Amino acid sequence: MHFSLITPAPGHERDAAYDWTQGAYEEHQWLWRFLPAPPGTARSFLFRRRDVDGLPRFYVVSDCEPVAPSPHWTVQSKLYLPALEAGDHLAFDMRANPVLTTRNAAGKPVRHDVVMQEKTRLLAARGLARWADWTTPDRPALPDLVRQACGQWLQARCQRLGITLDEAALRVEGYEQHRGKGGALRISTVDFSGRLQVIDPGALQQALFTGVGHAKAFGCGLLMIRPC
Repeated sequence: MHFSLITPAPGHERDAAYDWTQGAYEEHQWLWRFLPAPPGTARSFLFRRRDVDGLPRFYVVSDCEPVAPSPHWTVQSKLYLPALEAGDHLAFDMRANPVLTTRNAAGKPVRHDVVMQEKTRLLAARGLARWADWTTPDRPALPDLVRQACGQWLQARCQRLGITLDEAALRVEGYEQHRGKGGALRISTVDFSGRLQVIDPGALQQALFTGVGHAKAFGCGLLMIRPC
């Protein structure tokens, strides 16, 4: 595997801006240009975009080394095989799409934003139809609701990820709903950061290579770690 950083080349920032498309799904399509492969080849990679000084930086985990398709972009890449040991303490950072999956009447899977699901549950318990109808002081603030619902979502995945979380250090922020044409909700994202302890190195390595949760084509699921 390779871990890569893709940034505009110095002096080519304006040209890079013309190359780069800013739509969430279009970013995934655009990044394919950096990973050439024969037609019909399955493209499997994870990415995370962060903007610095108004310019995009793309972190990419892929099975082949990215190649810049033009001189407007710089690719810094290294082999990625983290040395993990049970008991290691690591800092982590991840953007994810926290959802719960149920089945509808036809038996088809349906994904639900965990924050919206928690809002629905709380409203039903009080016999209310809308969040705005809850006017008493016990209504939770949105940041607290996001931290609780999304924190529980991540905690429920810790065993399969081969980790335990430092609950006191966990930060859950940046909750955002991304809407498509017509205003329909497409996906929701949230940013997690904090500290973890490695329990199962093999399971964690698998998560680092294949991602966590859904919406990977929208830049979700890339779990990044570092010593702490």
